[in-house]
Amino acid sequence: MPRVTVQVRDAAGNTATAAADYNLSQPVLGGYYLSGGADPTADMAGGNFRSLTQYRSFADGYIFPGYNRPWLVSLGKAGVQMNMVLELKHYGSPNHGPQSFTVDGTSYTVPAPAMTIQQRPGTTFPRAYGYGQVLSGQCDGLFARALSQYRTLGFGVNIQLASEFDTDHEFGTTEDGKTYTWAESDARAVQAVNYILTWFKARSLPANTTFSVGLAGFDRACFQRTHPESLMARLDFLQWNAYGTNASHTALARFRRTKDWAVADLGPVALSRPVIIAEWGVRSAEIPNQAAWIATVPAAIAQLNAERGPRIARTNYFNSGWGTLTPKATGLAALRAAYATRPYV
Repeated sequence: MPRVTVQVRDAAGNTATAAADYNLSQPVLGGYYLSGGADPTADMAGGNFRSLTQYRSFADGYIFPGYNRPWLVSLGKAGVQMNMVLELKHYGSPNHGPQSFTVDGTSYTVPAPAMTIQQRPGTTFPRAYGYGQVLSGQCDGLFARALSQYRTLGFGVNIQLASEFDTDHEFGTTEDGKTYTWAESDARAVQAVNYILTWFKARSLPANTTFSVGLAGFDRACFQRTHPESLMARLDFLQWNAYGTNASHTALARFRRTKDWAVADLGPVALSRPVIIAEWGVRSAEIPNQAAWIATVPAAIAQLNAERGPRIARTNYFNSGWGTLTPKATGLAALRAAYATRPYV
């Protein structure tokens, strides 16, 4: 541990010496996401916002920077750190059919997505490219298209593979007519992530490219299954999301829950990785005073980072869904105040 020693001497020649140990740590990056992937520039103005979450489907024809999103390039080149969630989930278009396209002179044909996820009873199950499709190389064209666009972006990002595997797998998955349990789906996802990592890392990537996998972090067994040491050795961050959705939920408890599981259950490689909170928020229906809850977050993050275990490095507020700021102006003022407080400065 570094130590600083200070010695003072008075006019009579008397001296006194004091020493103190210290740790050097970077500020936590306070971040944001605006509903619909809209331009957040105005919301971020005047605040210490230094991180941003974005979502893309590998099915999209224009992943980096995203259709009609030149502002993302401006923010990235200004130093805002991007957490780009790239999903096998198919969204953004009602057409779930096969795709044929050319990337850098090579032609690809990618079949229609063969998997359903998020199979909550009574809902329409979203389509996704299957883990079997990934492992058989059928999705390589999607990765090639994303990489070609990424290389022109002008800066490196963290690529988070999937938004929330636990949400995707909670009710099992189906691919090509075969059903898989939650645990089986987790195991297949880890195989697919390893394939995708191998594919990308075998090619030239922009400087400062990092990788993580996406979890909501609400199920301990799933968190264990999706974080084997062999996979964590290839990833750069841990990740989970944190929401206050009950009047009894405190910020400390919500951010702590998954960290406690990590400390208790994961191996030394996983625990050496910093953490990205890709989404955090507070639901106004149960906690109407969102600003007061947000004000408690800096102290919670500082306390967690002073304890044993992985350090939280980024926290991106999710101004959508459960985290929608109501009223928005009051919530943004609270975020600006929080991000102007230790450990964000």
